[in-house]
Amino acid sequence: MRILLINTSERIGGAAIAAGRLEESLHNNGVKAKMLVRDKQTDEISVIGLTHKKMNLLKFFWERAVIWKANGFKKHNLFTVDIANTGTDITSLPEFKEADVIHLHWINQGMLSLKNIKQIIKSGKPIVWTMHDMWPFTGICHHADDCLNYQTTCRNCPYLLKPGDKDLSYKTFRRKQKMLQKANITFVGCSQWIEGLAKKSALIQGFPITNIPNAINTYVFKPCPQNNAREKSRLPQDKKLLLFGSMKVTDKRKGFSYLAEACNLLNQEHPELKDKIGIVVVGLQSNTISNTLPFPVYPMNYVADEKEMVNIYNSVELYVTPSLQENLPNTIMEAMACGVPCVGFKIGGIPEMINHQQNGYLAEYKSAADLAKGIYWILTNPNYESLSKEACRKVVNNYSEGIIAKKYTDIYMKITGKNA
Repeated sequence: MRILLINTSERIGGAAIAAGRLEESLHNNGVKAKMLVRDKQTDEISVIGLTHKKMNLLKFFWERAVIWKANGFKKHNLFTVDIANTGTDITSLPEFKEADVIHLHWINQGMLSLKNIKQIIKSGKPIVWTMHDMWPFTGICHHADDCLNYQTTCRNCPYLLKPGDKDLSYKTFRRKQKMLQKANITFVGCSQWIEGLAKKSALIQGFPITNIPNAINTYVFKPCPQNNAREKSRLPQDKKLLLFGSMKVTDKRKGFSYLAEACNLLNQEHPELKDKIGIVVVGLQSNTISNTLPFPVYPMNYVADEKEMVNIYNSVELYVTPSLQENLPNTIMEAMACGVPCVGFKIGGIPEMINHQQNGYLAEYKSAADLAKGIYWILTNPNYESLSKEACRKVVNNYSEGIIAKKYTDIYMKITGKNA
């Protein structure tokens, strides 16, 4: 059986990392898989990149231009919605023709248009579509927040400057409905949370919808001695270190402002920690936020190398994720695999990963005070070693490569009638 996984990027972004890890998991478990991307970042021979880079860039800007015009020539939410009006026909590629299953992941920003997806549907090949966010079952948004219009028909979109009954979200929703007619697609959420939302969408009613978490290589992401890890990461040996990471740390959805407020509360309520805590910040613009925190900050740029990230995780006492919107974060999975307890808001798929006060701490949504309470609870917990072991055990038992590859292989065999 041959599987073709499709994602916009090979390595940048959570969906790209998840898709790449799934491809590796399938390989390691005897399934032939390749990955097709718009943006290829490595020399990996099983990853095929679309060759017309200038054309890919033009398509990206064309989609933004249409959104910009529809939004009254304002930058308002220019990169938080997608309309898939442009992309590449991949059905003539040899990798497509030889595939038994087409496995879509995050295919926005010029990778595939709605027309291209319809061409894939018309090919007759069974499709699996992993939902890394809500876009596959909404009109144009990746995260609907409090809007429930996708449950009937998208319109009056809160992401548009001038929403209306026949706005861009409505038109794209209708185009998606036509695209999905007679489609053979199995939708897979990365979390039970997003599976539940998808089942309420009017767009994909009647389609098979299930959930399978992302995979992780627990032979790479694993505990190692903290002293050695800190030496390799050039981090101090005499601090209790907290980690916050994001591709872009100033992204409001990642909730850094809540971490800053929580740290200030910790500093006020527990002054004895003043000289004991340090904050490791990984991601773009990490060097711009030092003055917002009362503790020493150790900024690092975005880290793509997995071995380097393993050392960073093993250098810290806990990982803090104050995200306001999340599906099933790779970062929590990576930290826990390294035996690092996590603190996060009770939102999205995070409660499926963090078992409250067993392997981490679930804080009430948007409560900096509870976030601070969780950080303090872990840092001062006399049973920290038990928390660490439970975090690692959760990942090994639920997200390791063999387990996830088996779940996807079962779906592939069911929709093709073939053995792996």
